[in-house]
Amino acid sequence: MSDAFIVCSNLSFSWPDDTPVFQDLSFSVGGGRTGLVAPNGAGKSTLLKLIAGEYRPGGGTVSVEGVLGYLPQTLPLTGDLTVAEVLGVASVIRAIDAIEAGDASEENFATVGDDWDIEDRTQAQLDRLGLGDVDLARCLRTLSGGQIVSLGLAAQLLRRPDVLLLDEPTNNLDLDARRRLYAVLEDWKGCLLLVSHDRELLDRMDRIAELDRGEVRFHGGNFTAYEAAVRAEREVAEKNIRAAEQEVKREKREMQQARERAERRASNAARNIQNAGLPKILAGARKRRAQESAGKADETHATRVAGAKARLDEASRALRDDQRITLELPETNVPAGRTVFLGERMQVRHGERAIFAGEGVDLVIRGPERIALTGPNGGGKSTLLRLVNGELDPDGGETRRADGRVAYLSQRLDLLDPDRTVAQNLAAYAPGMPESQRMNLLARFLFRGSRVHLPVGVLSGGERLRATLACVLFAEPAPQLLLLDEPTNNLDLLSVGQLESALNAYEGAFVVVSHDERFLAEIGVSRWLRLTEGRLLETGAPAGE
Repeated sequence: MSDAFIVCSNLSFSWPDDTPVFQDLSFSVGGGRTGLVAPNGAGKSTLLKLIAGEYRPGGGTVSVEGVLGYLPQTLPLTGDLTVAEVLGVASVIRAIDAIEAGDASEENFATVGDDWDIEDRTQAQLDRLGLGDVDLARCLRTLSGGQIVSLGLAAQLLRRPDVLLLDEPTNNLDLDARRRLYAVLEDWKGCLLLVSHDRELLDRMDRIAELDRGEVRFHGGNFTAYEAAVRAEREVAEKNIRAAEQEVKREKREMQQARERAERRASNAARNIQNAGLPKILAGARKRRAQESAGKADETHATRVAGAKARLDEASRALRDDQRITLELPETNVPAGRTVFLGERMQVRHGERAIFAGEGVDLVIRGPERIALTGPNGGGKSTLLRLVNGELDPDGGETRRADGRVAYLSQRLDLLDPDRTVAQNLAAYAPGMPESQRMNLLARFLFRGSRVHLPVGVLSGGERLRATLACVLFAEPAPQLLLLDEPTNNLDLLSVGQLESALNAYEGAFVVVSHDERFLAEIGVSRWLRLTEGRLLETGAPAGE
């Protein structure tokens, strides 16, 4: 066997309704860190499940060399489990405790094996992932979503795997937890295959594997290098298409010119034969030879045209679909000095517990500010957005909003009516817009043909984001303040880029909660707020949490 740790040979997989996902897929992954990228729905998570053995292929084989660790996107854990049980160390610790108490049974020694240092290793792994203060006896239901993800990763690392599969490991992680994960993976020495839309994480990979059109293609270097290669590939493809189009035009022109010359020769020959007074048999033979010669020439040119068209088709197939969104949103403009929201001493209580420290928090949003709201998970960021939106009334303090629409995009992307089509939802948000203009607008958001008539409830995450953006950004009246809560969660890289394009065209104010530093840099954040320990602080740049 080669030095590859993962080998997939002629792998095929279909869903129970016979919808194919892969067909004869073959590739191998060796040592080092590999990032797997593809649009949502292409089968990235399915591929990891096949490698991990959770799914069985319909055809072909999967081989893994060494101990396998796998962290799925959704952890199959119940809230009654203890931290030690999730980490898989509870039985070993119990056996060690029993031996130290005098029970030297063979069963206890067999349970411990070579793991006498399990408590030290466990504590060291928890410390690395920011869970050093989490007691091993603590129940899972008392932990945050981000802590559970970090705990799941710790459980896999304690197994000392040779091959590690990670599916969107930074989902639900705050900035501090993300940075700890980055540090852990930078020290990784085995074979890592990782699915993620986190570009900071992908930039720490040794290579990028792209799942595209039923095959896996590898690009050396990190994600930034991969993006540069894709841009260069597109430029070459566009150049080849232009050349192929010119070739088709030239061959068609030459074929038409050849036909016209043949027709002129045939006409002249007919007159010459008539004037020469040749016998009918001889005249007929000459005419047939001229027709045969013209037919062969026409066939030759037709073959050349067909070849040029085939080369154009091949060049077109090499060109990736252009999925960019280009917008102009002058109606969303907010004057620089205008106050769109003012909150003073805002306080929210859950029972007797105050969410914010002291008398509450103050927040002023003016003009077209681009504000990033960061802070640890569970610190009250979503609560603050709901106060700004007016969805939640403060238990103390005051809030004032300027006239104009405030649009709130929650993590669930549930703003639109799921039973209405994309076109119907846009008509509800922009009733004064002519239908033809709405169709053109939806085409710019990549909804074309029958896609505009799909119910929102059946759309993928990326499609739902685009539909929501179209309705929100072109609503009547246009929004002057956008609130976005973790908008890149569960979006593929293509959809994240489309969101960035839309936000860069937006001319109003926005507040975005996100732990994705690259995303925040791409949308031109000009003001940084951090909510920690109930206090809202101004910071000059992203800060550790």
